Amino acid sequence: MSVHTARLRGDLTEEARARLQRRTVLALMLAQVAGGVGMGSMLAVGALIALELTGSDAWSGAPTTMITLGAALFALPLASLAARHGRRPGLTAGWVLGVLGGTVAIIATMLGTFVFFLVGMVLIGSGTATNLQARHAAADLASERSRGRDLSIVVWATTVGSVLGPNLIAPSGRVAAFLGLPELLGPVLFTTAGFSLGAVLTFVLLRPDPLVTAVAARPRDGGTPQVRLSVLGALRVIGSVPRALLAVAGIVVSHTVMVGVMTMTPVHMSHHGSALTVIGLTISLHIAGMYALSPVVGWLTDRFGRVSMLMTGQVVLVVSAAVAGTAGDDEVLVTVGLVLLGLGWSFGLVSGTALLADSLDAEVRPRAQGVSDLVMNLGGAAGGALSGVALVQVGFGGLNLFAALLTLPVFVLALRAGRARRDRDTRPAPTG
Repeated sequence: MSVHTARLRGDLTEEARARLQRRTVLALMLAQVAGGVGMGSMLAVGALIALELTGSDAWSGAPTTMITLGAALFALPLASLAARHGRRPGLTAGWVLGVLGGTVAIIATMLGTFVFFLVGMVLIGSGTATNLQARHAAADLASERSRGRDLSIVVWATTVGSVLGPNLIAPSGRVAAFLGLPELLGPVLFTTAGFSLGAVLTFVLLRPDPLVTAVAARPRDGGTPQVRLSVLGALRVIGSVPRALLAVAGIVVSHTVMVGVMTMTPVHMSHHGSALTVIGLTISLHIAGMYALSPVVGWLTDRFGRVSMLMTGQVVLVVSAAVAGTAGDDEVLVTVGLVLLGLGWSFGLVSGTALLADSLDAEVRPRAQGVSDLVMNLGGAAGGALSGVALVQVGFGGLNLFAALLTLPVFVLALRAGRARRDRDTRPAPTG
């Protein structure tokens, strides 16, 4: 029996599921590499274009902020599209919106219109949203024993593009010059090309659709239709399942802590006289901590359990805050703290994503995942925005202390989820 026939009949054997899952993960990895190059290229040059358009350092951070807000803005619409029509159209649409954003950014730069350029940055944020939602697609058909590994491999694929993209400034500048464009637009051209390739790879290779197949393969009584949830409905579903609530809290806290501390680390190091090369190395190693070991984190998540690894991630975040927050002007300790910060984020994202997928049925999963990504991006934006205030008021040590305290609700929810599961397991079975 073919996978396609199995999908239509809702009868998917383990062998067919495994074969389709391998194809799905490969397609997602290829698209992530292409899209990652696009994101890395844009992040490397956005501040420089903003500076050229406005002539002010004060606006140089606006492109990154707009990209983050765009990721939050598009998280739910893309998840809703996936819930109605499948992952393939949802992810493809996200990459296409990123292509539109790159086009808008190029035109705005040529016209010298900063506001129009920021609109392009918001649209490019859909690329970030798509990059994040790809990991959910990797979880749709995965078995519980391999779900952490599969989604972590897709997360890891982002590393290739994230590392390669910023290093393409010089060659992309030459391409732009050849086309008669300003050299700073070279990375934006590569961003647009990367998103375009991501869209094509997703549209061509991600079939049969993993979410459509997962929903069709679920046993149904009386042909129960797919559930379509509002935002409030998705929040109610998450809140009603202790392990799902724990998963979302772990993802959001991990991301908020990471963004808040990471954003102010270059400023802190600069105030203590660190050279730009040292600051750059610290951030590069931090990014390596986020992505490079994600397959190992995925294996540990499958081997030792989602909740255990989610709690491990929170402990690593606390240790990171202790190391970086007490480092003062010691560059080595700050770097160690930032590497641990990235690793804690990786544990939180991978294990939390796997736990959320485990906790919810395929029919309601996409909308809940979209809400999770929305809150995660809003948390990251808030963490980045408030970190500067915290640095001024209480210093880098106080910022890290506040970040460590943010993990407390996750530990509380873990105890609640564990108690709920024990109560369920020990409840007497109904009789008669």
